[in-house]
Amino acid sequence: MSASLEDRLTELEVRLSYVDHTMAVLNDTVAAHDRHLHELRMLMERMRSELLAVRGSLAQDAHDEPPPPHY
Repeated sequence: MSASLEDRLTELEVRLSYVDHTMAVLNDTVAAHDRHLHELRMLMERMRSELLAVRGSLAQDAHDEPPPPHY
């Protein structure tokens, strides 16, 4: 192998190792974001359920309540 071809091959191997490292870092980042997004979705769903429960308790019909004691 000529020195030029060997240098080019070495350069490609170095670049490939950087690409592999970058892909691994990006994969870890995407996985972390996916976990975080899942947590946020769960929290939002819980908040939605609690909001609906509060709305339901506040929106009771006045006819369902007993009359005040002074009547």
